[in-house]
Amino acid sequence: MEIKASQVKELRDMTGVAMMDCKKALVECDGDIEKALDLLRSNSALKAEKKSSRVAADGILSTVIAENYATIIEINSETDFAAKDTNFLSFVDKVSAYISKNKVTNVDSLKDSELEDARKSLVQTIGENIQIRRVITSDFDNEMNVGLYLHSDSKLASAVVINGGNNDVAKDIAMHVAAFNPLCLSKDDLDQEILNRERAIYENQAKDSGKPKEIMDKMVDGKVNRFLSEVSLLSQSFVKDPDMTVEEYLSNENASVISFTRLKVGEDIVIESKDFAEEVAEQLK
Repeated sequence: MEIKASQVKELRDMTGVAMMDCKKALVECDGDIEKALDLLRSNSALKAEKKSSRVAADGILSTVIAENYATIIEINSETDFAAKDTNFLSFVDKVSAYISKNKVTNVDSLKDSELEDARKSLVQTIGENIQIRRVITSDFDNEMNVGLYLHSDSKLASAVVINGGNNDVAKDIAMHVAAFNPLCLSKDDLDQEILNRERAIYENQAKDSGKPKEIMDKMVDGKVNRFLSEVSLLSQSFVKDPDMTVEEYLSNENASVISFTRLKVGEDIVIESKDFAEEVAEQLK
């Protein structure tokens, strides 16, 4: 049976699915658009499952602030090109709207929501693995102030909750957190494993110096203290005024940090490197 271009376009407009997939569905359904539509919908979950094994390390972040919580959401795609697609951006808006009305603390809970069908449909439309990778939610009450920062490219975001001050102070600290990526609030809060690893590195460096042990111990202690100052939020030089620390800025504003978080798209995702020939061969498959 001959399938007209107008039929393919109509099905494409209804589903957003690639033209070739629309044509194949119409051929299989003898040109019946309603049956082809049902076929494409039934195949969406299967296609989403097949693509789920592909690495999605690009994408964007979105931020939401509700009455008593603030959330940063990471939604991943395989390429930056897909992350700029209008269908992808509409999905991000849909996820943000859902979270603004439903507090989410565990990203896995979204798999049982209305968003999962929308995600699978988007996978079919765009042809890439799309994942809601992380949802980080910070709680606050009426006595606290919250600041959100989202970089212009939507690939870096942070949230800060403070006591005292105001929302502008909280946003200043959020901007600082995004820029300086502190590992902990104060020196005493740093994960002991991280500290031990850094100290071991400095001790090995000191041994290579050939200096007396008491000198090496001072060298190690000095480097550890400098490291702690660099990774502790309160000890860092404030991004908007390097002549003062974040702790001094907060003190001037009669404020203290309750919590902070920072997300960057794709961080900690391992991407397998492939040469150009391998990529072409995979695409042809």
